[in-house]
Amino acid sequence: MAFQDLLDQVGGLGRFQILQIVCLCISSIIVFPHVLLENFTAAVPGHRCWVHILDNDTVSANGTGILSQDTLLRISIPLDSNLRPENCRRFLHPQWQLLHLNGTFPNMSELDTEPCVNGWVYDQSSFSSTTVTEWDLVCEFQSLISVSKFLVMAGMLVGGIIYGHLSDRWLAESARWLIITNKPEEALNKLRKAAHRNGRKNVADTLTLEVLKSAMQEELEAAQNKPPVCDLFRTPNLRKRICVLSFMRFTTLIPYFGLNLHVQHLGKNVFLSQGLFGVVTLPSNYVALLALNHLGRRVSQMLFLFLLGISILTTTFVPEEMQTLRVALATLGVGVCSAAITSSATHGNELIPTVVRALVLGVIGIAANIGSAVAPLLMILTVYSSHLPWIIYGVCPILSALVVRLLPETRNQPLPDSIQDVENERKGWRKAKQEVISMKVTTF
Repeated sequence: MAFQDLLDQVGGLGRFQILQIVCLCISSIIVFPHVLLENFTAAVPGHRCWVHILDNDTVSANGTGILSQDTLLRISIPLDSNLRPENCRRFLHPQWQLLHLNGTFPNMSELDTEPCVNGWVYDQSSFSSTTVTEWDLVCEFQSLISVSKFLVMAGMLVGGIIYGHLSDRWLAESARWLIITNKPEEALNKLRKAAHRNGRKNVADTLTLEVLKSAMQEELEAAQNKPPVCDLFRTPNLRKRICVLSFMRFTTLIPYFGLNLHVQHLGKNVFLSQGLFGVVTLPSNYVALLALNHLGRRVSQMLFLFLLGISILTTTFVPEEMQTLRVALATLGVGVCSAAITSSATHGNELIPTVVRALVLGVIGIAANIGSAVAPLLMILTVYSSHLPWIIYGVCPILSALVVRLLPETRNQPLPDSIQDVENERKGWRKAKQEVISMKVTTF
């Protein structure tokens, strides 16, 4: 008898398990939207420099009305390369001669301009107020928006480390984890509790401590020799898996939060884009489940990661005027990114032995949170090129897809329970390979 048989006795998927899933979903629904709040609270509205003859209330009230707002704007604010009013500069003096050009546009670089020394005027059609308009986080101060998002994600990194330890005391542990950590009595109580909630009240008579120890003999023996943290990186196969999985999670979370935290850069309608991003997440996870079951773990991840990289790189060089195409490609990117994260999490759980799974997943989670924190910080690179951060977002998942082949396929394979299982798997693979080579040599 193995642990799976014990689960079948208490109810593999009953009311107890469903209740756990519902509680996790509720907590995720409450928590995750806070990560996306800055798409709205820190939105950057259209803006231009404050100009005395255009925005001074006294001048506007006493004006004769001869010159329109558009005319005053033309002589006060230079045009950018797209013939739109500049966001961060204004003319040093009103350029009255521009009124007589009859639709022609002179070389703006020849005219004297200055920064917005008196502040900015913001478009309030979509957002009446944001942190950007409150503290003027535009132009030379726009990098502070990325810093604020970085601090939020860095808080998640620190919180994940701190509360990960606290949760070991406050949350209910899994019975399997209790067994491999040499706590069979607590594991028995958890199993009986699950059986009772699943309506299998008679299991308490047959599910005893002796039955539990007999079923989990190997796990209990492994628990007697619980490895220290340093042993995670001493054995070559486990060390390789941890490093590859950490790199993959790091390079996958960078584009995920790069897309989700910068919705405004992808489409003008933030509300529509954010809604599409949310809607596409659920079916993408279902597609990931189908792919994992039919294509395998490695092929699924490579497919999703390559699609993610291609969609981001394509979106980067699509003109801003093609809003529909940009939003569609960005939505595709969010969908395949969610599928890639689901596939990576499933594969990672199946690669790590039970006895150190919680610890290793904590290490991988730290790498993921570092990637989450780096994602908004990369937007500072827009001072060099507006495309540079998005190119990095697109290249990261492609690199991640290339290293997937370093990991073994785990579909329809038993979960490893100890570090020895992982290393023996490597030895078994080498032995099988040697036998194949030997057979080929014998054939000739």
